[in-house]
Amino acid sequence: MSKSKPIPIARKVPGAFPGGLVGALGCGLAALVPVLVPAGTPAAAQAPTLAGKAVTMVIGFGPGGGYDSWGRVMARHIGKHLPGNPTVIPQNMPGGGSFNAANHIYAIAPKDGSVLGLIARDAALGPLTGAAGARFDPLKITWVGTPTMETNICIAMARAKVKTFKDLQEQELIIGNTGVGTGTYSYPKALNGLMGTKFKLISGFPSSTDVFLAMERNEVDGICESLDSVIGKRPDWIDTKKVNVLFHGGSQANPSLKGIPFIPDLARNPQEKQLIEFLYAGQGIGRPFVAPPDLPADRVRMLRDAFNATMKDPAFVADVAKQKLDLEPEDGEHLGALIKKIYATPKAVVDKVSELVK
Repeated sequence: MSKSKPIPIARKVPGAFPGGLVGALGCGLAALVPVLVPAGTPAAAQAPTLAGKAVTMVIGFGPGGGYDSWGRVMARHIGKHLPGNPTVIPQNMPGGGSFNAANHIYAIAPKDGSVLGLIARDAALGPLTGAAGARFDPLKITWVGTPTMETNICIAMARAKVKTFKDLQEQELIIGNTGVGTGTYSYPKALNGLMGTKFKLISGFPSSTDVFLAMERNEVDGICESLDSVIGKRPDWIDTKKVNVLFHGGSQANPSLKGIPFIPDLARNPQEKQLIEFLYAGQGIGRPFVAPPDLPADRVRMLRDAFNATMKDPAFVADVAKQKLDLEPEDGEHLGALIKKIYATPKAVVDKVSELVK
C-alpha cells in the first residue's frame, strides 16, 4: 500500500477534517499510528523484559553468611516480579569485603537489568574513606533497595575474660573478621583507635559462618556482626548466655536490646559521638541490593518495582521468617538519598574515620 492511500479517504467525506487537506493528512497519519509504531519502534522505547534471559544475582561474600542468606532468598522470589519471569541465579563473588563484587557490578556487568547484586553495607563508605580496592562510585551505582535495616553487635564467648565494654578497654579480645570494608573489621578497628578498646583482629575468613565455627573451636573469642545474622546462625547463643553482647551500634538504638549499651551513648564528648555516628552510618544502608550505573531509566524502574513487589510477596515474607531474618525494607530512592547525605559529611570527620579503619 502506498503512503498516498490515506488522502483519498479524507476526500470521500468532504468537510470531515477541519483544516482541509492539512487536517486530512494529520488525521490520516494519526489513524495509521497504531499499525506502524509497534513495527518501527526501537527496542529501547518498548517496555523492558527479561524473557528468555537468566538474571545473575552477585553475592559479595562466600556461602553461609548473612549476606548469602539474603542474596539467595531474594534470588528465589524476585524473578516472578521481573517482566518475562527470568530465572535468577545466585553467584558468590567473595573478596575485599565485597569490593570485588561492587567493582564487577560497577564496571563489568551488562547494563540491561540482567545483573544485580548484594554488597556490604559498609562497602558504600569505601570510596569515601579511601579504602584500598574500592573502585566504584556509590553516587553513580544504581541502588535497588534493602530488605532490612541493621543493628551491629559485638559479642564475646562466655569463656572470654571480656564480659563488658569496660573490660574491653582493659583486656584483649580476639575476634574474627571477613575483610576490610565490612563491619566485622571496620567497627572494632576504628573503636580501638577512637575509644581505646583492645580488639585483636584475625582476618582471612571468607564469611561470618567461618568465624562462628572458629569461635566454637576456641580459635577466636568473638565477632562484631549483624544481630539478625547472629540469631540466624546461632539462635540460642544470646538467650542462653553462651555469648555476652558487649554493645550495639546502628542508625538508632534497637529496642530489643534494652540494657545493652548503645555505642554512641558511650562517647565521651560531642566530637567523638559525631565520629561514631559516621562510623555506623552504613547500618542505615542495611543489606543493599545494587545494579550497574547508567542503566536506562526504564530498567532502573523495572528493578526497583520488582524489588518493592518482592518485599510484599507473601511467599517471600514467609521464606524470610523461615530463615530467621528481620524484614524492614527501604526502597532504592531512600538508599540513594541516604548515600548522598553520607557523602556530604564534613571532610574532617571522614578523614578521621578513614584513618581509623585502615
